[in-house]
Amino acid sequence: MILRTDSSGAVFITQPPQRNKAVPIVTQTEVRAALKATVGRRGISDEELDALAEYVLSFFGYESEVIDNRLDVDDRDVFYMLEEEGLLSTRQEEVFIKKGKLWRIHYWVLRTQRVKELAHGEAVESADEAFGFYDDVPDEVWNRQVIAK
Repeated sequence: MILRTDSSGAVFITQPPQRNKAVPIVTQTEVRAALKATVGRRGISDEELDALAEYVLSFFGYESEVIDNRLDVDDRDVFYMLEEEGLLSTRQEEVFIKKGKLWRIHYWVLRTQRVKELAHGEAVESADEAFGFYDDVPDEVWNRQVIAK
């Protein structure tokens, strides 16, 4: 986070842009393989996976982020689905504009490392596996009651 001041002396905090980081580039083949490992389990055909991979990359190109304002409602629905599958995430930046108002800029971030992992065969962790450690929690922990003060 960056502490900044505006012309009136007001102090505000912003997130630094992440463009300075070296981000690995993903290919359409890798995106398609990652999609097959995630949303492909829903029965999507190979042709639809190809189209979806091309569609996603049309927003990102060689970048790892795309500004949310660029999306329409249908695009955003697809991005939310991909976020649920772990292929995208979001971040926001807050900036004070000259009128003294707070302006929030929302970004969608392509999780390139996760795409590469899925594309190159890392096992996809199911929800059952991800939360399986709860199975080992003793019953008395779940049954305890907190006394109100």
